[in-house]
Amino acid sequence: MTAESISATRPRNRRQLIVEAAGRLFSERGYHAASMEEIAAGVGISAAALYRHFPNKYALFAECAHAMVDRLVAALDELPPDAAPADVFTALIRVTVAHRASGGVYRWEARYLDREDRRLLRGKFARVVGRVAEAVRSEVPLPDAQLRAVSALGAIGSLTMHRTSIAQRRVEELMVDCALRLAATDPARGRGSAPRVELPALPVPRSRRAEILAAAVPLFARDGFTAVTNGQIARAVGLTPSALYRHYPGKVDILAAACLQAAGLLAQAVDQSLRDVTDPREAVEALAATYVAYSFEHTALTSVAEAEFVGLPAELQRPLVQAQREHIAVWEEQLRLARPGLDPRQARVLVHAGFGVVVEAGRSLRWRDSPEHRSTVTELVVGALGV
Repeated sequence: MTAESISATRPRNRRQLIVEAAGRLFSERGYHAASMEEIAAGVGISAAALYRHFPNKYALFAECAHAMVDRLVAALDELPPDAAPADVFTALIRVTVAHRASGGVYRWEARYLDREDRRLLRGKFARVVGRVAEAVRSEVPLPDAQLRAVSALGAIGSLTMHRTSIAQRRVEELMVDCALRLAATDPARGRGSAPRVELPALPVPRSRRAEILAAAVPLFARDGFTAVTNGQIARAVGLTPSALYRHYPGKVDILAAACLQAAGLLAQAVDQSLRDVTDPREAVEALAATYVAYSFEHTALTSVAEAEFVGLPAELQRPLVQAQREHIAVWEEQLRLARPGLDPRQARVLVHAGFGVVVEAGRSLRWRDSPEHRSTVTELVVGALGV
């Protein structure tokens, strides 16, 4: 085959295909677990050919992280300045659905970007938030337009964090309605009125194994699992690195224990919150208040469990996947009782949208824990769910 024929069969959009394949793998496996060889295989090229487009994995990862936000910015730039919120949300949802498998990179993995790339990414996302807030403010003149905009974006972005299969037209309609409800929700209305939540406390570390876990979680949350060394964890509890192996076979087992602890605390909190509730709407409100309280009170543990889950081996993921399914099933059942018109897939998508609201609204509020912030975010979650 001549060089000319090879050139003729090479797709013109190869770089875009590489970014899409890499984005999917980074989303599924995490930045550190994904390899250039796997990415090249996903595109059907050699690793050497991949390096002709990107000099290293970081350069490819940075482009993936920016790609989704760049697409959102471009979609908004195509709209007229006075576009209605429904048109703004529709444009954003279509981009998100089209790149659903690769669009979640920026959400958790972007913490591995260097300082300059993080600054650029924040600036682009601020443009998206600003445009959405402007549309929301002009259509629904309520307080906290920025928070309402961020919450709507969190709901839309949640589509990249799960694989619930649903037709594009149906998901567009469902998510536009969800985002519009969030745009019209007055967060102040919930202040002081959310159900009171008493969460189960983190267990007091009474063994060396428990001490290691308690010391590792804030390190994982601050620096990321891969960057934390056994030596750091050992020093935090006054051990030598080799002594850790008497309690955990490896660092990944500490991460798995953290994820299981998070799932266990949440399951206890849900059981406790629903113990005396019989009305489905009240049950949904109780679930929302509980999840919000849990996210604010156990921010480090929650962020580790959500951000680092993809890095666990399959055998360690299985009990966590089962726990997550059981948790979502509780929400789905109560939401469908409160809104009988929803089918299981619609309910599941909305439940994930509610989780997305908590993540982005919580970040916007810098996870500063207070009764007011908990009530505010709870009101937004209930608004997203449509109850």
